[in-house]
Amino acid sequence: MVEGESDPARMAAMLFGGRDLRTDARDGRVLDLGGDWQVLHWALTGDAWDGRQPEADVVCGGRLLTEDGADASGADVIYLAPERVKAAAAHLDSTGFASLPGRLDAAEMRAAGVQGADVPAPEARLRPAYARLAEFFRAAAGEGQAVFKVLRSGS
Repeated sequence: MVEGESDPARMAAMLFGGRDLRTDARDGRVLDLGGDWQVLHWALTGDAWDGRQPEADVVCGGRLLTEDGADASGADVIYLAPERVKAAAAHLDSTGFASLPGRLDAAEMRAAGVQGADVPAPEARLRPAYARLAEFFRAAAGEGQAVFKVLRSGS
């Protein structure tokens, strides 16, 4: 959280205004899923954009703070409150990656418009991404933190 600020939209502007988050991942507080984000969302939810909580909260769920990349960063920013971060972390820990590969059918993903549907060797590629995602949420939940998600088109 940004000290003295309680509004998520103002926090996002302060945190992300003009910053390239891809270069700021060393301390573990930033996780870049690159082009795998929508395939991971699909694997978790079976939907390209939506789904039920808490699984949908892992990638796309939360409060949209921008509209169509309208903020200064050129991206959509989504805020996930600490209690939802905790539920998403528990879901990731209890589900595990082993339950997801059955959902990685490229033809189904293409039909649903999932970006990255043709990722080569999806299980091998997404297993480490899932592990990083679970660790990220576990750490944030353990600290009682909110999560801001930045979705850039084409990434």
